Order: sequence, then structure tokens, then C-alpha cells
Amino acid sequence: MLSAEDNLLLTQVGKGTPCGELMRRYWMPVAVAKEISDDKPVKRVRILGEDLVLFRDGKGRLGLIPEHCPHRHASLYFGFIEDDGLRCAYHGWKFNVDGECIEQPYERANSPLMKQACQTSYPVQQLAGLIFAYLGPAPAPLLPRWEMLVRDDGVRSIVVLPPHRCNWLQAQENSLDPTHTYWLHARLFERALKDRPEDRKPWAADLAYFSRPIESYEFEFCREPAWSGIRKVRTYGGDRPQKESGHPAIFPNILVAPQGPKLTMHFRVPVDDENLAIYWVEFQANVDGSRVKQADEDIPVSWLPDPLQPDGDYRLDHFVYQDQMAWETQGRVFDRTTELIGMGDRGIVMYRNMLRQQIQIVQEGKDPDGVIRDPALNDMVRLSLNSELNKLAHEMAAAK
Repeated sequence: MLSAEDNLLLTQVGKGTPCGELMRRYWMPVAVAKEISDDKPVKRVRILGEDLVLFRDGKGRLGLIPEHCPHRHASLYFGFIEDDGLRCAYHGWKFNVDGECIEQPYERANSPLMKQACQTSYPVQQLAGLIFAYLGPAPAPLLPRWEMLVRDDGVRSIVVLPPHRCNWLQAQENSLDPTHTYWLHARLFERALKDRPEDRKPWAADLAYFSRPIESYEFEFCREPAWSGIRKVRTYGGDRPQKESGHPAIFPNILVAPQGPKLTMHFRVPVDDENLAIYWVEFQANVDGSRVKQADEDIPVSWLPDPLQPDGDYRLDHFVYQDQMAWETQGRVFDRTTELIGMGDRGIVMYRNMLRQQIQIVQEGKDPDGVIRDPALNDMVRLSLNSELNKLAHEMAAAK
């Protein structure tokens, strides 16, 4: 259990909060690239408690600036896209992708208001069909080129999960929870599909995977040149005995895990203290290792619907919804002052300790773990568990 002070320390993500300042040291996805199109070149973005607008100007450049015009605070979301920026629909003040105010109709030339109206602008980059943003202090570190985002021996897809009504830490702590899978997934699948025999077929592999008896589990700290984190390692018995390689929970808010024949990178993006956005990038390697050219515009994207039904109950026939039910019913911000920690929660305790340590490192003015500034480390950021995870993905793909 945590003290009330510690619970706030680890969950608050607003500007100026200890954890919020830590999270601002990392690049995070804020949109699917396909969402910023010629037909709709502006998107509202809320991340780490800040209300922003993401836009692509008439020359194709991306910008991310505060949503409200500094003049009279009308929303720039409803503004006009022009070749050199975004013009407010209220009085026509215009801002470029660097946040500079470049036009103020009806104001005198060389007005000091021009400089005063300049907005904060956050760096944005597009990679693997996602748009990533960095909200921290300059100079920005390198955007990590995770291997699932840049490999060319397979194909990628993107899944956008429904908005989650809970704090980001509830999702990330679940990555270090080795024992929930049997009850939350296998048993809930069985109950949800009990009277739907035809619907069981697409989930047969998942049911078999989650139903395996867990004989033991352990937790390992990982420290690599370009990332660090914790992995949970389970040993299964029954008719499919296996000691898994372990799914790395990459600090601070990423999980990598096999899902069917695919390797999936889960990005848990804090919207604010009480809401969470989740993006998946799925990568399916070709069994024969052949190369594929897949442009961003060719990456398929799917958006999962909200699991809440009209009566307020959750749909529980998808493992995503099972997790969402568990995290949301813990409360918008889980009160850890009343929890009862068991032996299966050792990985969660390790992660919380790591989170405290990295907050302290930022407070000392240093880079936390996983901030990449050396291009030599960023050609392709590989995972130390990659060979075993790849083997599993290849086996499942070949069996299909």
C-alpha cells in the first residue's frame, strides 16, 4: 500500500508535478497520421493535462500548439489552414508551426502584441503511421526508432483503443501483473461466450493461451543502452508446458507482447490524471524473412468501440475490454492507500520504486532512463528478448 502523498507523486501528470515532468522527457503518440488529412487538417489533442491542437499547414508541415488563441481564447481547432499556418476563426490572428504569431489583422504594424502572442510549440514527428510529440525541455531527445516501428521484414497495423476513464498507472501496473490472465481473461472469455459457440472460434487461441496453469513466476529488471524496464516471466504447466521469455514493460509507459502471430507495442499515453489514450502498433514478421515496403498511408488502422453498454455494464468478450473493466473499476485514480499487496504484486512494487527513482533523477536535472541522444543507439532500438518473441510470432503465423 502507498501513502496518499506517494499515490499523488506517482499518478499526477500535469505540468509542474514530479511525475508530469518525468513523463514530459519522453516522446508519445498523440494521433494517427491518417487523422490529419486534407479534409480535416486540425485535431484536438489533450495530453499530460494540456489542451493542444495538432495541425498540418498548407505545405504539409506539422505543428502542435495550445488550443486557445492568446487573444481572446477562442479555440484554434475551428481555425483556417493556410500555407504558412493556422488562422484563428475569431479575429484572424495566425500562427505558424513554430507557434509564432505571424499576422494580426486590424492591429498596427510592429505592434508589441505580435511577440506577446507567440505560442508554445511542441516538436512533432511522424513514424510508422503515428504522430509523436515531445512536451519536455529543449533540446528534445531522439524519437526512439523501436524495431516494431521500422523493421521491413513484415507488415504493420495500428489499433486505437477506446478512451480509458482511468489514470495511466493503472494500465502500466497491469503489465507487471502475472496472475490476472487466468481469471480476468480465460474465465471471463468462457462466461462471455458461454452461449455463443460460433463466437468462440476467433478466440480459441486466446482461450488456450490464457487458460494455461501458472506454476511459477518471477520478475527481472532490464537495463539496455537505449531502454530499461521490467519483465514478468511465467512458467506454465499442463499440456503446454513453457517458460516464457517474458514481456518487457518498457519504462515509463510501454508494453511489448505477442498477440497471436503479431508482436505488439502498447503505448499508454496519459491524457490527464483521470483519462488515458492507448495506441497499439502491431508487427507481423514474414515467416520467410522477405522484405516489404509499407508506406505510412498503407498501414491499416482500426478503432475499437467503447465497451460500455446502454445499461452501464461492460462488454467482456474481448480481452481489451476485460482489462479496461478492471482498470476503470479501480476508480479514476486508484486509491492505493487501501490496497492489499500480495506476492504476485512484486513486479508492481519494483516498477513503483523505479518510477520514484526516475522522478528523483529528473529533479536532479539529469536525463531519466530511456532518453536517447546518441544516434548510434537509435538506428533501430532492439529488444533483448526479441529472438524468443520473434520465434513465437513465427510459429503462430506458420500455424495459421
